Amino acid sequence: MKTPGPILALLLGLGAASVVAEDWPQFRGPDHQGHSSETHVPLTWSATDNVAWKTALPGESWSSPVVWGERVFVTTATEDGQSCRVIALDRKSGKILWDKEAFRQVPRKKEGRNSYATPTPATDGERVYACFGDGSFAAFDFAGVVIWTNREHRFYSQHGLGTSPILRDGLLIMARDGSDDGEDKKLGWQTPWDRSYVLALDAETGKERWRTKRGLSRISHGAPAIWTPPGGRAQVVSEAGDVVQGFDLRTGERIWTSKVVGEGKVPSTVVGDGLVFTCGGWGGKETTKAFKLGGIGDLAETNLVWEQKKGMPKVPSLIHVKPHLFGITDGGVATCLKADTGELVWQERVGGNFSASPVAAAGRIYFVGDNGETTVIEAGPGFKVLSKNPLSERVQASMAIASGHLFIRTEKNLFCIGDR
Repeated sequence: MKTPGPILALLLGLGAASVVAEDWPQFRGPDHQGHSSETHVPLTWSATDNVAWKTALPGESWSSPVVWGERVFVTTATEDGQSCRVIALDRKSGKILWDKEAFRQVPRKKEGRNSYATPTPATDGERVYACFGDGSFAAFDFAGVVIWTNREHRFYSQHGLGTSPILRDGLLIMARDGSDDGEDKKLGWQTPWDRSYVLALDAETGKERWRTKRGLSRISHGAPAIWTPPGGRAQVVSEAGDVVQGFDLRTGERIWTSKVVGEGKVPSTVVGDGLVFTCGGWGGKETTKAFKLGGIGDLAETNLVWEQKKGMPKVPSLIHVKPHLFGITDGGVATCLKADTGELVWQERVGGNFSASPVAAAGRIYFVGDNGETTVIEAGPGFKVLSKNPLSERVQASMAIASGHLFIRTEKNLFCIGDR
């Protein structure tokens, strides 16, 4: 029997929608860079309008939500940071399906803008992987059963732990750029040291697969990125205070290192069009820089392509939407640069303060402010504000995008923005 035209069109439309829907499995999404391929995502909302659901979350945490299929995962720390927990919610209703303790930790020093559960979890559709303030890891299955824990890589930093792990090819990869907890608290923080490293665990077992020291560097909180050279093997590209480096994904071998001054870096590593973009830190010498990817050994600044001193964010990450590089400063100044040259295209004041990293979808950039207001701009060479969307709740976590919805974690709640 022939399918009636209107019904056929509806089925085809639903099929097309299902093709573009995607998961958001880790910090900054499926490509580690803040990009979503979805085209039907909300543009306008408020705390009461265009909200599919809102669910209260226990404890204190600035980890971002991740989404896989019908599940949303977040982490939290309760009992003044001692109880490290993973929470699973139903994506469609927001109902909490389980809330399980991974282990207990002894809370240590952190900055006021940090939490004891800041690292964003990651998931591969079978397990969800979490890390907490003391540096310990745990893996849960989707039913909430602990599969493994790894507490062998304890962490200390004057700022607390702020970076997040990423998943690739069965590896859970995380940068460990802390400082010394002995008498000289400046060591590793303001004074370079040689104890920072990049770590890869086997996602199935939790066992260490490789651990590679950086050499001399200082505190950093950014998540790594993955870059695959033409015809070559994938590299983990990771920035710390004073260096940006490439490591062989499979073996952990440090392939190259470039010099980029700045301690206490927070923005995550951004790659695009054969370049790595670096920024962040304190001390008065910070700039946004672009280095050509590739090379072997200590490259110093020989691969430096450009440097831009205007509009550098200290906490939010940059986002590359070809051919431009967008950013927002902690004080609310948005900037658009030409990614290949660093030339300033525009710079405009959005207003407010910002900690969350921006995301991109449907030709738009989403900037989430600390006051919960999201400013949406056109991802183009002209500054055009498309909407301003208040939630009136404190926000430092970055947004997730999945199945046509936006997921925004506030200080006390998780919002799902979009149709019910």
